[in-house]
Amino acid sequence: MNLHELEILSWDLRQQTLDIIMAGGGGHIGGDMSLMNLILVLYERHLRISPETVHDPDRDRFVLSKGHSMEAYYAVLCHKGFLDLADVTANFSKAGSPYIGHPNNKLPGIEMNSGSLGHGLPVCVGMALAGKRSGKSWRVYTVMGDGELAEGSVWEGAMAAGHYKLDNLCAVVDRNRLQISGTTEEVMSHEPLTERFASFGWNTIEINGDKISEIDVAYRQAQEVKRKPTVIIANTTKGYGSPLMANKAGWHHHLPTAEEYEQIKRDFARGKEVAQSA
Repeated sequence: MNLHELEILSWDLRQQTLDIIMAGGGGHIGGDMSLMNLILVLYERHLRISPETVHDPDRDRFVLSKGHSMEAYYAVLCHKGFLDLADVTANFSKAGSPYIGHPNNKLPGIEMNSGSLGHGLPVCVGMALAGKRSGKSWRVYTVMGDGELAEGSVWEGAMAAGHYKLDNLCAVVDRNRLQISGTTEEVMSHEPLTERFASFGWNTIEINGDKISEIDVAYRQAQEVKRKPTVIIANTTKGYGSPLMANKAGWHHHLPTAEEYEQIKRDFARGKEVAQSA
């Protein structure tokens, strides 16, 4: 898909994510909306995996480290044909269902269970190192939340990735600057974030993570870097797509009321109209 088509599609997937949350009676809607474009661009234009190649040893790997944003990931996996949207929507968060609120690696296309924050990057370091030592060409990607960066295991992983010069590894930080208890800078300051990763031997790219065009360029640049892992600091908007939710910590896992649902639905429809007319 070209970038214009992806922009239009992103609004449909936001609506699908909203419907999954409403059907299941809960979810992490704010973070879903800030990372949607990050994983959509990855799966559509850069990640070498499909429903037919989920068991191919030479596939690329993706780990959603900020596992609580699973609803957006469901929407993307359904769009790509790994899962069935009607089945996910009908059974999300139901007793006995495999469609739980965090990644479940019993489902096709999901590499690992996550949810305990700070685990994704260290595991991806192991995957990338295994690829290097096996002479494989696969690439490894992970998306982390910025609140997650307070976990010490993240920085152990960052140190190892730089030490082993894992240029087949790309980490993305969903830098929406909000977490469940407030702003990241109040809870545990991250700045200067770019310099911190650089000090561990990483190539750093900082972008507007709400813009599909900038995300696409950043992934392409990461693939060209040699002898360094790459981190993309994606400055995003929590609750992106609806003024009702945007930049409000209270929407970390707020379940919309019926009135709020209709307002968000109108906002997404308006966003799609703007994208179609661009």
